[in-house]
Amino acid sequence: MDNDFKIHEMMMREALKLARRAATADEVPVGAVIVHGREIIARAYNQVELLKDPTAHAEMIAITQATNYLGSKWLHECSIYVTIEPCSMCAGALVLARIAKVFFGAADIKTGAAGSVVNVLRNDKLNHQVEVAGGLLKEECGALMSDFFKKKRV
Repeated sequence: MDNDFKIHEMMMREALKLARRAATADEVPVGAVIVHGREIIARAYNQVELLKDPTAHAEMIAITQATNYLGSKWLHECSIYVTIEPCSMCAGALVLARIAKVFFGAADIKTGAAGSVVNVLRNDKLNHQVEVAGGLLKEECGALMSDFFKKKRV
């Protein structure tokens, strides 16, 4: 097995742990980690309900943690691993933060902004484009989301 794939899988598994924590807190189960080199410098999960803040997505919280950790507004040498394709708000913030790479698990066919609905991350009209790789542990990431919403509908 490719060593890079093992690292990517390990990082996404960390994001999945956080997504499960979100589900336990009755939040939409999205988790994210930001990596600099091979070190996780930010870990976050959705906290919209807890904070009563529609912007408290895992990616947004992780961006704040990572920029604070690095003491810089730029995340040029960082990658984010997020369980679900980022929405337009999060994708815009990732572009503004100049993150290098986004790895996501399951696509989001309703609000995804990494190619499913729109593609904010690779828009050539913006001043920064992000490398994107989707589908990392997509079945596991997607099942977590599907199970969460099935329980909500019962």
